[in-house]
Amino acid sequence: MATSRTTTRTSSEGAGVDDAAPGRNEVGLRGRLAAEAEERELPSGDLIAVLRLVVPREPPSGRRRAAPDGPKRASVDTIDVVCWTAGARRSAKRLRAGDLVEVEGALRRRFYGGPAGRQSRYEVEATALTRVSRGASSGT
Repeated sequence: MATSRTTTRTSSEGAGVDDAAPGRNEVGLRGRLAAEAEERELPSGDLIAVLRLVVPREPPSGRRRAAPDGPKRASVDTIDVVCWTAGARRSAKRLRAGDLVEVEGALRRRFYGGPAGRQSRYEVEATALTRVSRGASSGT
């Protein structure tokens, strides 16, 4: 079963928490790899590996299902994952489209210049990638 878990805490959460307590940004995902990782070289010369993970959504508890002929809602989330370290890039390049993968990392907001000026996007910066099982089209 594919699941996703995102935990982000700030120092203001919880009773009696010291305001100087550090924040926490941890992401754990499990889903299918949409396509093989793509390695890119940034203008700075840094190498990254970029991949996309498809994570099925669990139906929300306590909500009625939509009528069969009503509008369809997304049943998956597609999440961009980036690998900055050499180890994470190597792990990403060994994965194949369709593989079931677990990703550990942190949520990041990246800023970049685009045609309409400065833009941003959220992505998961992977610190660890683990193949859980091979996809049907991954070969032997």
